[in-house]
Amino acid sequence: MEKLKNTLGKLGGVNLLPVIIAAIAFVFIGAPSSWATLTVAGLAMGMMIFLMASGLSLIFGLMDVLNFGHSAFVSFGAFVAASVLTWLGIWLEADNILLNAFALFLAISAAVTFGLAGGWFFERVIVKPVYKDHLRQILITMGALIVAEQTILAIWGGTPISVPRPQFLEGAIIIGDVSIEIYRIFAFGLGLAVYIALYLLINRTRLGLLIRAGVEDREMVEALGFRIDRLFIAVFMIGSALASMGGAMWAGYETLISPSLGAEMMIIVFIVVIIGGLGSIEGTLLGALLVGLMTNYVGFLMPKMALASNMILMVAILMWRPYGLRPAVK
Repeated sequence: MEKLKNTLGKLGGVNLLPVIIAAIAFVFIGAPSSWATLTVAGLAMGMMIFLMASGLSLIFGLMDVLNFGHSAFVSFGAFVAASVLTWLGIWLEADNILLNAFALFLAISAAVTFGLAGGWFFERVIVKPVYKDHLRQILITMGALIVAEQTILAIWGGTPISVPRPQFLEGAIIIGDVSIEIYRIFAFGLGLAVYIALYLLINRTRLGLLIRAGVEDREMVEALGFRIDRLFIAVFMIGSALASMGGAMWAGYETLISPSLGAEMMIIVFIVVIIGGLGSIEGTLLGALLVGLMTNYVGFLMPKMALASNMILMVAILMWRPYGLRPAVK
């Protein structure tokens, strides 16, 4: 293990892990076209998982809140976006890229708006009374997740619903023998844009500086006249909005969603956050890409091992780096 660590350090560190996994997968898959298709699919999936997990990483790492109800926002984001897309079905099918794009924008905006409002309510009513009590946080947020799932059942029913896609995101780009879905390219681009925005917010703005300072020494920052509770509400709202955005994108990716979506994604989201390191946006991105690639490669080579592969990956990384790949603090 020490030898692997030294080797990665010389080559560029843990950031090279996705490249290493891709190279190993190429050897086992053999066919370049299949490998390229799976790689693009894995990167796109990783970016969508990043959208869901980045909010939890912020809340978990910066606010020390074990929010097991985070995936409820994934489910609501998916169903809110799916409803808006269904209502705007005529726009989606129109041979007009502007109408297509505007319908998609409205759907994602509706999901994000719900996430912001729901995040404010969740933090004020459910999480605020149990700050610094991890056991109660787990119990109350798990209860909130169950209530959220039942609410979705009451509003949308238990039957899986179909999610339409905008016309301009249908189809694929063919490059030689490689087929790349346009939706996956869009998902990757959106995830990358969100990552850049989050990185700049946390590391290059006054708001990010205050949030990080508040985590390190809340009393000192409050003594300087800043309202840390308001900053933490903003973090919670942003995290919930990102989860809803991720759910909206995942709905278009799957094209068929059910009320159990959030509970199913909760395991993957927590694996990504733990692999990447608590509170680290860079680590969350790295962990999400690793999980996305691993899921696609193993799903192709050994379908029954797809989910277990992520568990094995998490165990292997934690044995090597107990705090995750790129933790914000150690």
